Amino acid sequence: MQYLLLIYDDEKRWTNMTEAGMQKGMSAYDAFGKEFAGKIKAGNALQPTHTATTVRTRDGKRLTTDGPYAETKEALGGYYLVDANDLDEAIAIAGKIPGALTGAIEVRPIMTFD
Repeated sequence: MQYLLLIYDDEKRWTNMTEAGMQKGMSAYDAFGKEFAGKIKAGNALQPTHTATTVRTRDGKRLTTDGPYAETKEALGGYYLVDANDLDEAIAIAGKIPGALTGAIEVRPIMTFD
């Protein structure tokens, strides 16, 4: 079964990080990627929330707003799409994402349609 592992963290932590801290953080993500290479089907970091646009359609009109849907301290910063045998395995993988140490990882099963 496939699961989307959504990585939420405080963006300011990354923007205020030293070069050495950034390299250490990226090394941790590289190690995670190598450990779960057979399980990870896709994954990407996202641009900062100030680059986001939220789109709504109301009464046939498209409305756009700069920024994410909700203002929160922890913002969606990236994701992994993984194959896991079950929810327990997906949770175990999520717990090893470096972002789990400072933020939160949402584990969401992918819905399949026949």
